[in-house]
Amino acid sequence: MFRLWRHNAALSSVRGTLTKTVCEQQYYCAAAAAAATNGENCKIEKNDSRWLVLPPFTPAADGSSIGKKLCGGPTDSSMTALKWILKCCPHLPRSLVQKLFRLRQVRKECSHIETKEQRPRRVGAKDQMDIGDRIFLPKSIDGKSPSTTAASQSFSDEELKLVQSLELYKDPAIIVINKPPGMPVQGGIGIKRSLDELAAKYLKYDYTESPRLVHRLDRDSSGILVMGRTQLTATILHSIFREKTFGASDDVPDSKRFLQKRYWALVIGSPRRREGLISVPLVKVVIANGKSERITVVDNTNTLSAQHAVTEYRVVASSPCGYTWLELMPLTGRKHQLRVHCAEVLGTPIVGDYKYGWQAHKKLGSRLGSALDLRHQNEISEVKHGTFGLDSEIGSISDKQVRLHLHCKEMILPNISLVLQPGNGISDLDSAPTESITLDAPLPAHMQRSWDLLN
Repeated sequence: MFRLWRHNAALSSVRGTLTKTVCEQQYYCAAAAAAATNGENCKIEKNDSRWLVLPPFTPAADGSSIGKKLCGGPTDSSMTALKWILKCCPHLPRSLVQKLFRLRQVRKECSHIETKEQRPRRVGAKDQMDIGDRIFLPKSIDGKSPSTTAASQSFSDEELKLVQSLELYKDPAIIVINKPPGMPVQGGIGIKRSLDELAAKYLKYDYTESPRLVHRLDRDSSGILVMGRTQLTATILHSIFREKTFGASDDVPDSKRFLQKRYWALVIGSPRRREGLISVPLVKVVIANGKSERITVVDNTNTLSAQHAVTEYRVVASSPCGYTWLELMPLTGRKHQLRVHCAEVLGTPIVGDYKYGWQAHKKLGSRLGSALDLRHQNEISEVKHGTFGLDSEIGSISDKQVRLHLHCKEMILPNISLVLQPGNGISDLDSAPTESITLDAPLPAHMQRSWDLLN
């Protein structure tokens, strides 16, 4: 499902730069854990147990900095009081920490003040940390992670086998899943089962932390979904995905892109050119008196809410039946970017996309209600069989009820587990090129069926 290939010297040079900071961070984490175990950071002095004292600030690379460095972007070495607390206490909700600052309950002991009689002073969330500074939090927060609800969760052997069958790749840093169509990535109101919930139940393995989402796929699309196995790796990956969008350029060659994604889509009609680049900004509009929203292209780039969106495409195969297989390579990660670019820019809506291609489907004789009927059928099948419809070919172009034909088929990303591997010497990292991971996900059953019918 995956293959490793050697990158050019650009990423190799990054590894040497990161080694020292990563090792420092790993040393800090170990030291902080040992201090917490020994109770060294629980109070200021013997007669004062009102405060929880965090370890002295030590400049070390965080996940965001590592991710930016891997992408060749600038890093910000500054650390605010808020960031340091969240780094030392990842179990504390960000909202709780911000509330402590608003209530002026956070103190800082400055390292550059030499007198021993100094008292910790109130500190603001955006105040900068200097080396050796210590943060004091109210003892009432206890510093302990909330109790897990795993004991109350119900586990199913059938569900376990099913979820683990979706696994494409696993290493110490990431888990990659071949997301099935129709399954939501994240839970919410009215959602019974989601991938993040199932991953937390069945894909932890011997880790104490649950896998974390670092990017999204639409509910009705399918394909490669990457999850970080720890908070550090999730932060690195999230930074890489974010830098991909912020740093997108129309003229960056593939060899210089540290994150590459390739989707396959079956579209109605055929684009005028067999390959090209779409660089059209997108904007969200509210319709139906605020009850719904959709994404659309906008001509005026000065529009306040417009977002830069770039997509490369090429024709994979054409059919005399009026369908075309496209390979889509998004250089930015905007909501519904590929669907809107195909429908409104190329004039070739994706098969099964009734939101942006209703008129094209109407000409083909499809009905919008059939999509709703299909979702209802899938929910019934899931309740009865618990299969999520993974082995079902329902939804191909031969069926009255057509699924969305959009699949994340290939992804190339840096091998961050190799970057974070303990014991790597600086000389070894400088002399050996970094390996990147190339992931490939097979087509879902309904798209494979359509491929077979058209070829």
